[in-house]
Amino acid sequence: MTTLRTVTVDGSPVHILEGGTGPAVLMLHGSGPGTTGSGAWAATAQALGTSWHLVAPDQAGFGRTPVPAGSRGGLRLWTEQAAGVMDALGIEHYAVVGHSMGGAVALALAAERPEQVTRVVAVSTMGAPGAPLSADLDAIWAAPAGPPGARDMLSRLVLDQALVTESAVEARAAAMRAGAAAFASLFPAPRARWVDELTLSAQTLAAIRAPVLLVHGAEDRVTPLATAAQPLLAHLADVRLHVLGRCGHVPAIEHPHEFRQLLSGFLGRELQHHERSSHGPPG
Repeated sequence: MTTLRTVTVDGSPVHILEGGTGPAVLMLHGSGPGTTGSGAWAATAQALGTSWHLVAPDQAGFGRTPVPAGSRGGLRLWTEQAAGVMDALGIEHYAVVGHSMGGAVALALAAERPEQVTRVVAVSTMGAPGAPLSADLDAIWAAPAGPPGARDMLSRLVLDQALVTESAVEARAAAMRAGAAAFASLFPAPRARWVDELTLSAQTLAAIRAPVLLVHGAEDRVTPLATAAQPLLAHLADVRLHVLGRCGHVPAIEHPHEFRQLLSGFLGRELQHHERSSHGPPG
């Protein structure tokens, strides 16, 4: 059972989807217009079940979370706000799953909070040093609110165009319209600077001590495998990369069953540790 609620971080509201009990997993969405925490992760959260304490915020400028007054979106704000959400919920230790932009935030958070972040799953991630702005990401950030923009964006996100259904287009178009004002301030042209802004330095990446699982689609045109995931292998101390063939930018949608198996397997060690801790030493 998941619920929608609002928590306050540094005096500003953050809208979250929350559910389950057990080890905590913070789930961070990507940067496409109309993206929300619940839209990105509700199906995954439901499939993972109630044995995890899942927290999926709308990051600042997305969904129902405003950009705080006097601020603008960006890696530092999103990282500090993600940490602040978990602090507000009283959660001391947690894994982080991040998609695309959210992957960069997850990695930055792991470097910033090494005592708290236990594991990282970075899916179709941004953040690699030297990664360029792809033509598809440029087009996605520029997509106008409404059905044509939604259809174009969704077609770039997935390899299998059968997934770009009328209902998916209508839902994304509505979400894009609802968030258009806030989103307009996040990635104005020229947009290569926003990829640079989401890039983590080699020093930051080297500071990450948590085990990292990279999950990437072989046909991802938004954050291509060769420039987004593969360079991270040289920078992270404890890392493994799982590549899904016949997959674009959203493995959770394109290969949902296998994606959830990867997630459960990698995070499952947290569950085992949590259960041992809960039950105490054998009598």
